[in-house]
Amino acid sequence: MPTAFITGATAGIGAAFARRLASDGFDLVLLARDAERLERTAGDLRAAYGVRAETLPADLSTEEGLAAAEERVRKDVDLLVNNAGFGHKGVFLNVPVSDELTMLRVHCEAVLRLTHAVLPGMLARGRGGVVNVASVAAFATRGTYGASKAWVVNFSQGVAADIRKRSRGSVRVMALCPGYVRTEFHDRAQMDMSAVPGFMWLDKDDVVAAALRDLRRGVQVSIPGAQYKAVVGATRLLPRGLVARLSSTAGRQYD
Repeated sequence: MPTAFITGATAGIGAAFARRLASDGFDLVLLARDAERLERTAGDLRAAYGVRAETLPADLSTEEGLAAAEERVRKDVDLLVNNAGFGHKGVFLNVPVSDELTMLRVHCEAVLRLTHAVLPGMLARGRGGVVNVASVAAFATRGTYGASKAWVVNFSQGVAADIRKRSRGSVRVMALCPGYVRTEFHDRAQMDMSAVPGFMWLDKDDVVAAALRDLRRGVQVSIPGAQYKAVVGATRLLPRGLVARLSSTAGRQYD
């Protein structure tokens, strides 16, 4: 059976990836910080789908956690989903710089190091894929969060170009850029999302289905949902200053 390694695997998009890939016959390696919740998630997946579900409790904001994750992905991993991430409980200058640096480590350094660790084995075997979960915020202005996700998009495209000749299309790297998805993400960041209209919300299982479909097709930047394809298209046409003013506060208020 192929093996998928998923970070941030106990909730939201990460948990949806775990369920879908288990149903598709993948064995799983699940990484998250909460060891108890992680083992409970793995047990549920083993019982429901009859797959192996290995757990790796680790904090990707620490050197110890990153090193443990790197060591594991160097083994036989056929699909890496770099999903772990979080939002801040406030806007820039209201957030301690230490929290900003933690975000950069989880959103950028972890993605870079795990992608770097997993690709040699995939290229040697002649198969594999990496999905780096970014955000539609990558195309707008969301402080450190948006900047980190813009880095993920550019990094993923650059790596995909770098390995194209060596992989001959058999190893793919893709950035996944969802918009608003109903998960724990906004509650954890204490964001009031009541102003976001219903049609702008995406279902996490639909996001995962779109991501896997686009990965099979060789798409480098996956944007699930017609509404978000339109939003991203608009950001490329509007003046940067206007995009910044519109996106800096749209849809989010802090409790």
